Amino acid sequence: MNRTAGLPLSRRGLIRTGAGASLAALGLGLGAPSASAAVSGTQRFDLTQPSYDLFRDKDTHGPRVQQSFAFDWVNKFLYVATKRDGSSESAGDLCINKMDFDGNYLSYMHLDGFGHGVAFAALPDGSGTELWIECATNTNGYGTALAPIRYTPNTTLGSPAASAAFQPISGASEYTCSVDPVYQRMIVRYHTSAGKRVAVYPLSAFQNRTFGTPLVDFKQPAIAGTAQGYALYGSYMYFLTGDAYPGDGTPTGDGNTYVTSIDINTGTVTQGPVLTKAGSTLHFREPEGLAVYRTDAGEARLFIGFATGYEGDRRSSIFYKNALV
Repeated sequence: MNRTAGLPLSRRGLIRTGAGASLAALGLGLGAPSASAAVSGTQRFDLTQPSYDLFRDKDTHGPRVQQSFAFDWVNKFLYVATKRDGSSESAGDLCINKMDFDGNYLSYMHLDGFGHGVAFAALPDGSGTELWIECATNTNGYGTALAPIRYTPNTTLGSPAASAAFQPISGASEYTCSVDPVYQRMIVRYHTSAGKRVAVYPLSAFQNRTFGTPLVDFKQPAIAGTAQGYALYGSYMYFLTGDAYPGDGTPTGDGNTYVTSIDINTGTVTQGPVLTKAGSTLHFREPEGLAVYRTDAGEARLFIGFATGYEGDRRSSIFYKNALV
């Protein structure tokens, strides 16, 4: 059973010490359908252990739900992707919120026609941040390529065409990605005619824009529930599923938010799905996003995000697990 404990007075101190490139005008098809190398085995997060607060019910730029979030681990900022106010579900219009580690809103960037925002990465780029995010939305509202976007506050950017971005897996129709800042790798979840697959690359492949063959590539195992995010730590992928509380969003029972760990060398479930009760008393509480971060003191954390609050005033709430086995 998970419990939720509060942070000390300085959340920023705990996470820190408890702790621009232009688009290339080409569509790459350099990926391979199966892995040619294995990833060395690592520790994994024990999903049965307690969860702790980073913050609860923090304001973002718009009133709609968050979709995912990512850490710039060098410049110490958090980026939260939310749905754009006034846009349809299929438009692919996102708002990227820049926040500090206390959850204080700092600035926004609007991305028009980019995608659903299930997952993205925030890579340090000098004193700024380069977002790797899906782009060129299809009619279902999901991105058909990946683009590196320099975060530029209080601006609006239209999506590049898929042919002006990156498609590292030949034949894939949809892409998202997430970064492992500890082991310096990028995980890509992509869609094929046979279903969802997952590939893992060295982070340098994205930094240099030369993808080649992924380290591993496997079919995503069948996991029941609504997919709400994923992350990578070492040799394990973490997968988030669940829905908001039914009705008016008042807490009902234990909810149905589950986290599952997957061995990326075998493509099989290692632990879970494990029910998490993090933030169980929050109103609405829809699971939205996973991310990994390592504090300056060397503690690895798996962060779990929720869209919370009331209709027309949705908020961001984020929790973490830190027990490794």
